[in-house]
Amino acid sequence: MVEQSLVDDLRLAHVLADNADSLTMARFKALDLAVSMKPDLTEVTDADVAVEELLRGNLARARPRDAVHGEEGADTGWGPRRWVIDPIDGTRNFVRGVPVWATLIALMEGPEVVVGLVSAPALGRRWWASLGGGAYTGKSLASASRLAVSGVRAVTDASLSYSSLHGWVDGGRGQQFVDLLRACWRTRAYGDFWSYMLVAEGAVDIACEPDLALHDMAALVPIVTEAGGTFTSVEGRPGPVGPGALVTNGLLHARVLDLLDLGEPTQPLDLG
Repeated sequence: MVEQSLVDDLRLAHVLADNADSLTMARFKALDLAVSMKPDLTEVTDADVAVEELLRGNLARARPRDAVHGEEGADTGWGPRRWVIDPIDGTRNFVRGVPVWATLIALMEGPEVVVGLVSAPALGRRWWASLGGGAYTGKSLASASRLAVSGVRAVTDASLSYSSLHGWVDGGRGQQFVDLLRACWRTRAYGDFWSYMLVAEGAVDIACEPDLALHDMAALVPIVTEAGGTFTSVEGRPGPVGPGALVTNGLLHARVLDLLDLGEPTQPLDLG
């Protein structure tokens, strides 16, 4: 039985996503889109900043006692309840006109993510979950299908999705990751949030990235786990704790961790 408070929080997350979708779709492929570089050399657009400011304002009115953590702004508030926002996950795709980007919205109570929502309006897709309430995809709460991970049991039969090879190489884990790719039946780089949603849908069996922040991961966790999957760091620690993320259908998790064999980093591969 899902707590009524989580039902209300999930409804609020959908309202937040509706507001974000209106803004992001208005700015997607806009000729006057402003793009700048952050200190960490990642791109940020005026849409990223505007969406986060919008959602922070919405939360200040609807949940004034809750804390907020976002990618673009400073943390606000205090207490055990914390909203985690990634205004546009996949900013580089957004800038280039590729429709694979999404707004990620999560609610944490202490260290646990209790609500997660991923809205990808350019794909016409939305996914969400609440702790104990199952994971769903659809247009709205009233029009949704329940998610379930695959039943694939062997890595040799598994489909794996990732974002890029460079992060693994730069971290000295390139050879282990290449070994995992070679062990799988099929590999594709769907990238960013979409890899993990495909695991939750049962269309992909493994997704992983070596370096992610809390705002990249929090919303994904309950969607994956409520669909029956497993979400850990690449070292096997449960939840959005990092480093990176390893997500599987659960049946494959231990074997994938063995194949990654994340002991001491090796000499980085030379990709030329």
